[in-house]
Order: sequence, then C-alpha cells, then structure tokens
Amino acid sequence: MKYKLLGKSGLKVSELALGTMTFGEDWGWGASKEQSAKMFDAFAEAGGNFIDTAETYTNGTSEQFVGEFIRSERDRFVIATKYSLNDNPTDPNAGGNHRKSMIRALEKSLDRLETDYIDVYFVHAWDGLTPIEEIMRALDDQVRLGKVLYAGFSDAPAWVVARANTMAQLRGWTPFTSIQVQYNLVERTAERELLPMARALDIGVTVWSPLAGGLLTGKYNAPTSEPKRWVHESPMSAAYVTDRNLKIAQAAIDIAYDIGHSPSQVAINWIRQKRNLAEMIPIIAGRSVDQFKDDLNCLSFELSPGHMKRLDDASAIELGFPHDFLCSGFVQKLIHGETGQLLEVKLPLAA
Repeated sequence: MKYKLLGKSGLKVSELALGTMTFGEDWGWGASKEQSAKMFDAFAEAGGNFIDTAETYTNGTSEQFVGEFIRSERDRFVIATKYSLNDNPTDPNAGGNHRKSMIRALEKSLDRLETDYIDVYFVHAWDGLTPIEEIMRALDDQVRLGKVLYAGFSDAPAWVVARANTMAQLRGWTPFTSIQVQYNLVERTAERELLPMARALDIGVTVWSPLAGGLLTGKYNAPTSEPKRWVHESPMSAAYVTDRNLKIAQAAIDIAYDIGHSPSQVAINWIRQKRNLAEMIPIIAGRSVDQFKDDLNCLSFELSPGHMKRLDDASAIELGFPHDFLCSGFVQKLIHGETGQLLEVKLPLAA
C-alpha cells in the first residue's frame, strides 16, 4: 500500500480506502461482525489506514464496529465519517446540512466510534437549503474545538464546493480538503465539473461505488444469467443493470481474461490510473473477506495504456457544453490563433 496527501493538506492516507457501509446486517445484505473484522484486518495488514463510514450506515452498526476495531490503535487510522442523512423521518431537523443536524450527528458518531475526534468529517449530501456560510462556520467551529481535523463534502455540485472553499479562504475558515463522488466505468459524469474542480483547487477525491454496485464484477454478464434486479442489495444498485452498462462490464471482463486478473481489479485500477483527471482514492468494500481481498489485489499490477484506451473508448461520454465547445479545434484556433498547437501547457478543460 502506498500513501497520498489528502488534497491540500499534510494528512497521509492510503491509496485505497476501506468502505464500511457493508459492516453490519441491519439492512439485510451486509457483512457479519466476524466478516467485517476480517476485512478490517486484511486492510490494516496491507497497510491501509483510511476508513470511510457514516452515522447512518447500517443504522449506526458500522460506526460501532469501526470503533471497536480501531480501539487499540486509534491514532494509526484516518477515520472519515459523515452527517446529513435523516435518522428520524418524523423530525424535520433530524437530517440536513444545518448546524443542529451536524452537532447532533457528530456527538453520536464520536460516541459510537469511541474517539475524541474525527479525522475527516464529511457533509454527506447537499440539502439545497442550508446557507453555505452556516455549513462552513459550523465545521470550522468543530475544528477549533478539536472534534474534527479536516472537512469534506460528498455528493454536491462543483459550484457549491468551489463557492464554499472560496468563502472559507477569504474568511479564514476551514476549507474542504476532500470531496466524495460517484465514479466508475459506467458513471463518468463527474468528469464534466467535479474532477476538473478538484484538480484545479487541489481537493482530494474519494470515489464511492467503483464497481457500480457489483455490476463491474461481471456477475450479470455470465451466459447463463439473465440481467435482473439485485437481490439483498439496495435499489440504487439495480439501476446500474442496463444494456449499455453490461457492454462496458464485458470490456472489463475481456481485459481481465487477457491479463489473468479479475474484472473487479481491472475496474478499480482504471480509476486509480486516471491521474490526469484528479488524484482519486477508490473506496473498496465487500460482504465477505474473500471478495474484499480480491479487490485489494488490484494493488499488484497496473493496466497498460492500451487497456486503458479500450476501457475509455467502451465507456466514453459526451462532456457537453461548454467543454466540447471550448476544446473544439475551431474555437481553440479563434482563441489562440496559429500558435495554440505550440503551447506546452495543458488546457484546464482537456482530459
């Protein structure tokens, strides 16, 4: 396991993060405590130190398991948890980005994790209501109290994060060091705004669902299986099963067969090697230690440029306006004249 700096900070995190949304069987499809402990041990033994959880994962069981597993070596691990999701549907303030929701969730997380501080505290999802000023000041207060060390934002538009960090910089508040995005071979739309923003502002990127809810393992491409809705998994995962996505998964399967690795490892490494877009850290998870160890073995190799191109071509999307417009040869010539092709600098909009 190698390590990266998390965004514009001195915090060193492992090149893979351990996802713990599967820790606990409260939702009917997670891992038992025994399997969760084995996955945690395998990750730690490989040198992993970056652990991702959330207040509401498996109704709090995930944080409880993580707290127990790190108890003897708390300071060795970088713990990221989140707030914003509602845990009491009848209470309008039991979720959201506002200060009351944050403090309420943070205290519960500290208790379940058996710790005095959170390394990276994420806003879990933008609520579209809370003023950015309130979010940033409330996070900064927790940093000054020592309960949070760094802040992050998950599942938010790029303009919201950029505005928040600009405000934090101007007012001397704690900025977002990391964002968390959905990104994989079948869901590449983060390339339009979120990843260019992260690269430009030096914000770390952690990637959830690198295997598209299991689709990129190839499980639905087996000749004897009809594509069907997921069993014992979330409805969100079922949405991945489309004809387009199955063709992309087949491209990963073909490459995996050629090089003697699993489709999962191929899909994860495609993300790890998109360094021209942003410095990304895939969050890997599983429901069994064997499944998890297979994903972890992606660290043993890299895809060739030819394999990367095959996957890029199979999964390509249109970036749309203004990206495609500004990067067109016609517009570039209008802006830069005949000397544009002689520039050695890389265009910010170019992949």
